Amino acid sequence: MTRLATLTGPGITTRFRMDATDLGAPAVTPDGRILLIFGDTFEGPKVGSGWWRSPVGLFADPDRALKHGLEWTSAVGGETAEQLVEYTHDSDPVSTILPGDVLTIGDTMYLWTMVNHGFGTVASTEIWTSTDSGETWERTAEMFAGDHLDGLSQQCTWALNPADGHVYLLTTGFQRDKGAILQRVPAASILDPGAYETWGATGEGEAQQWAWGNPPTPVLGGRVGEMCLRLVEDTWTLTWFNAGLYRVDVLFADAPTQLTEPLLTETLLWGCEWGQEDDERVAQLYGPFVLPGSTLDDLHLVCSQWHTGPDWPYHVQQYRVEGLGTALRERR
Repeated sequence: MTRLATLTGPGITTRFRMDATDLGAPAVTPDGRILLIFGDTFEGPKVGSGWWRSPVGLFADPDRALKHGLEWTSAVGGETAEQLVEYTHDSDPVSTILPGDVLTIGDTMYLWTMVNHGFGTVASTEIWTSTDSGETWERTAEMFAGDHLDGLSQQCTWALNPADGHVYLLTTGFQRDKGAILQRVPAASILDPGAYETWGATGEGEAQQWAWGNPPTPVLGGRVGEMCLRLVEDTWTLTWFNAGLYRVDVLFADAPTQLTEPLLTETLLWGCEWGQEDDERVAQLYGPFVLPGSTLDDLHLVCSQWHTGPDWPYHVQQYRVEGLGTALRERR
């Protein structure tokens, strides 16, 4: 594990008027660029300092090797990172809208968002779309109420399975106090809330049977935070903030329905106290997202830190994990 680079902060993203930001859900745009979508963003170098917007996006050079760290080329909005759609923060009742994950299908990009009525109180979810490679966005579809599926359909990560034309989603609550469930939807029906179905088990022990359309059964236990599900070299790869154990984990599976019996599970980053950090120990870590271009033997992810209290650092860093493919091949 190598902590490669700090990707946001003073002198790095100042030119986009975003010294303080977090998250960074990534996708490859239809025209081949790398786009990262960030959460609550402030012009000054701490939470609450100056111009506030969320979500915002930055484009990175797709031709630059990941081992050299992402390099920003422009923002959604041009020279300044503008909010993807217009709305007013701390209005009644919306306080902020936060990104879950972003996905490209054909010529359209889809962004799952969470509408907060007070931080951490998700009233509903929406999907926003872009048909110009992320340059402009529309608030396209209202999806689910915050209490849908007992609050297990707020935070989301998703990936398209080219083999069957479905988008597979892992969802959980925003509060980091629940497990995660598996859902799927035909890619052509992604904006239709009625087309989503859940994966669940009936029976117990040897009589237990899993099937689509059953009430959801958690496929990931514990207290789950932000997640990132991606196909890396045809292997389903999930990174997530394991809030209950204060660490970032990764697992690999041959299919989304096999996440309960992964090929390999590893801890990538360990939480720690401030002042005790090294490459593998990160204070107040969260939001691990796998970067496009990653391989099983050379996995790159971004991860956020928020030093609550002083409200700085509040930034995103890039990490490199080498050799996981070797361990995975030994399990197959």
